Amino acid sequence: MAQTSELTLTTRLFLKAYRWRQIDPVPFAPLSKPLAECRVGLVSSAGFVAPGVEPFDEELRGGDSSWRSVPSDADTSSFSDSHRSESFDHTGMERDPELVFPLTRLHELAAEGWIGEVAPRHASCMGSITATGRLVNESAPDMAAQFVEDQVDLVLLVPV
Repeated sequence: MAQTSELTLTTRLFLKAYRWRQIDPVPFAPLSKPLAECRVGLVSSAGFVAPGVEPFDEELRGGDSSWRSVPSDADTSSFSDSHRSESFDHTGMERDPELVFPLTRLHELAAEGWIGEVAPRHASCMGSITATGRLVNESAPDMAAQFVEDQVDLVLLVPV
C-alpha cells in the first residue's frame, strides 16, 4: 500500500478532491447454512485476465467497468495484470497472483472441508474506477446474476 507521500502530486490532488461514494446501509445477507456447506465464489478487482482474454482498457476515462468471467480451473499463474492504477506497487501481485485472486487457496479450503465447494465461475474486474455508475448499474448486477445462476452461497470480494 502506497503512502500518500509516495504518490505523484497529480494523484494526491485527485484523491483530495475526489467525491468518495458512500453506501448506507451496506448490503448484507447472513449465511443460510454452515460455511462448510457453502459454494464459494471470488470477485477480484485486480484487473487480472487469463491468456487470450481481452485486457481491461487502462485508458478509459473513469475506469473500465467491464468484468471477465473466470473458470474455476483457471491457472492464476498465467494471468496478466491490466490494472490501471499507479497508486500501488504491482510487483507482489504479479509475482504471486494468489495474493489478489486466491483461486488455488479456495480449492484448498474446499479440499480441507472449510467450505463446501468452489463455484464453477468467478469474476475479475478493474479496481480504481472513479466513474462508478456503469459498475453499479450494469457490471455488478451481471456478476451477481452469474453467481445466482451458479447457485453460489457466498462471494469473497478481494479488493485491490
